Amino acid sequence: MPRRETVVLTNLCMVYDNQGNILVEDRKDEHWGGVALPGGHVEPGEEFVKSVIREVYEETGLTIESPKLCGVKQFTHYDGSRYIVFLFKTNVFSGTVKSSDEGEVFWLNRSEFGNYKTVQDFDKLLEVFDNDGLSEFFYDGEWNVSLL
Repeated sequence: MPRRETVVLTNLCMVYDNQGNILVEDRKDEHWGGVALPGGHVEPGEEFVKSVIREVYEETGLTIESPKLCGVKQFTHYDGSRYIVFLFKTNVFSGTVKSSDEGEVFWLNRSEFGNYKTVQDFDKLLEVFDNDGLSEFFYDGEWNVSLL
């Protein structure tokens, strides 16, 4: 049995303030569109923390500090590779919010999530971000979610 596999490394970050607001991005993506958290790919050789700081800045205009790794999402991509998403969160940031080509960026209060179309698994992702007892979000081969 081979001990190596092809892996795609990505990240998401929940940037939040202390008034119940989360920074979201209304993604313009046909495969994973809707309100989501900012994030993106880890470049080859890039450190994970530096990658999430870079991605949040590129997509939102904010410079985040002290992102805390709070979980991992993983699934098998359509091409057979394993897709791993490192889940970070922080409430330490500076700068001015600005949107990017990937979508409109804005602060959204948690009470308003029901008024927006979110990406497919947004509610389950929030469970991992919010619950210190959970650390893994895993899709099995049938796209069933397990939170561990």
